Amino acid sequence: MKLKALSSAVLFACLPTSTVFAAALDRSGQSISAFLQPGNYFEAGISVLDADVSGKLKSDFTPTGGEKSTVTDLAGTQLGDMANSYQFYNAALKVQMTEHLSFGLIYDQPYGADAEYSKADQRHKVLNDKLSGDLGVSQVGAFTAGDEATNVSVDTQTLSFIFGFQPTENWNIYAGPVYQTVKGDVSLHGSAYGPLGGVTCLPLGSKVTCSQGANVQGASTLTRFTGYKASISENSSVGWLAGLSYQIPEIALKASVTYRSEIDHEVMVDETMPYSILMGSKIPQMKKDYKFNEAKTDITTPQSINLDFQTGIMANTVAFAQLRWVDWSEFKIRPNKFGQLAEGLTAYHAKENGINDRKGFDLVAYEKDQISANVGIGRKFNDQWAGTVMVGWDSGAGNPVSTLGPTDGYWSVGLGGQFSPTPQSFIQAGVKYFMLGDAKSQVASHFGTDVYAAEFKDNDAIGYSMKIGYRF
Repeated sequence: MKLKALSSAVLFACLPTSTVFAAALDRSGQSISAFLQPGNYFEAGISVLDADVSGKLKSDFTPTGGEKSTVTDLAGTQLGDMANSYQFYNAALKVQMTEHLSFGLIYDQPYGADAEYSKADQRHKVLNDKLSGDLGVSQVGAFTAGDEATNVSVDTQTLSFIFGFQPTENWNIYAGPVYQTVKGDVSLHGSAYGPLGGVTCLPLGSKVTCSQGANVQGASTLTRFTGYKASISENSSVGWLAGLSYQIPEIALKASVTYRSEIDHEVMVDETMPYSILMGSKIPQMKKDYKFNEAKTDITTPQSINLDFQTGIMANTVAFAQLRWVDWSEFKIRPNKFGQLAEGLTAYHAKENGINDRKGFDLVAYEKDQISANVGIGRKFNDQWAGTVMVGWDSGAGNPVSTLGPTDGYWSVGLGGQFSPTPQSFIQAGVKYFMLGDAKSQVASHFGTDVYAAEFKDNDAIGYSMKIGYRF
C-alpha cells in the first residue's frame, strides 16, 4: 500500500478543521497541521458554533448568603438558553525555505467565551417587595437584575512563529515564539451571587433578610448596585512552542507531538465594586470609604500538549487520532479588587459559621485538566473529492463547574468534505454535532465544594467550519 506524496497531503488537509467547542475556554484546539504540510502551503478558515445551553435552578435554591431564609420562590424554575453563537478564524502560511529548513506562521483564536443568561428568566417575587423604596423597583432573578443579566465575553488571539529543521525526509524538529493577546468582560447579576450579584442576605434574629446592594463604590449620588462588573483591556504577551514530527509519506504515516507553554499576562482590570451601609459594618471592604489596594491582575493561559497520529490503512484512505491535554486545573482569574472583597466575604462567613477562613476565592477556576480526543477516517474518492468522518470526546474540566460555562465535556460526531478544483487548491467544509455533558453550575464562592445553584442537562451544539487552501 503506497500513496503518492500529493495524495497523502490531500488526505491530511481533509482532517477536521477545528475543535469548535471544548472544555473550559478551549476553542481552536491549537493545531499545527498546516506547518507539517509538504512544500509551500497557505490556508484560511472560519468556524461557527451554535449551542443551546439551558437548565433549571436546583429544587431548594435560595440566594447566596441567605441559605437559612424562606426566599425559595425561584427553586426549580427554568433557565433559558445562555449560550450565544460565535465565530472565530484561523490562517496559516508554511514555506519550505531549503531542503532542511522550513518556516511557518499560524494565526488562531485558541480560547474564548460568549454567554449571557436570558433576561426572560423568572424573577423573585418575595425579593421584589423588599427591593423597592427610594431607589425604585428593580426585579431580581437568580442571574438577572433589572434589565441586566449575567454575561461573559473572552477573546484571545495567537500568532505562532515556527521554525523547523528536517535532518532527514522523515524527521521534523520545530520550535518558536508565540505572541498572544487576551481581553474580556464579565458581569455578575442576581441573587445567586449574593453581594457580588447585587443582593445582600443577612441573619436578623432568627430569620434571614435579603435586600438589594446599595451604591457603586465611589458614586456621588444614590444609585442601585446591580452586580459586579469587570473589563479587561487587551493585553499582549509571549510564550513558546516546541515539537517533533515523524513521517513516512509513502504510506501516509505521520505522528507529531507539540508542547505549548503557558503565557503570563499582567492586566489592569476595570472593576465596579459595591458598598452597603448594612454590610459595611460587618465587612470592611463594603464600607463606602474603603480604599482598595491598586494592583495589576495576573492571568496565565494554560500550557498544553497535542498528540497527532495518522496512517494509511488502504489505498486512498487514512485513519487518524488526535489527543489534547490542557492544564486547566492551574488556571485562575482573581481580579485585584474582586479578590480583596472575596477575602472579606469569606472572613465574615467563617466568623458567622465557626469554620476556617478560605482566604477568598477566584472569579474563575477549574478543578480538573482537560483531555480531548478525535478519531476518524479520511478517504480520497477521486482527484477532486475527499471526505472524512470522525468521533470526538472531551473530558470537561470538572463538575460542578462555573455558572459562566455550565457544561461538562461532550461527545461529538462530524463529517467533512473537500473539493479540489486544481491539484494545488482546495475548498473544505465540515459540520460537527456535540452532545454536551450534563453539569451542575456553581458560583465562584462555592468553588471546591458540592454546593451548586442550577443543573444543565440534555444540551447540544452544532459547529460549522470552512477552509480554503493553496499549495505553491
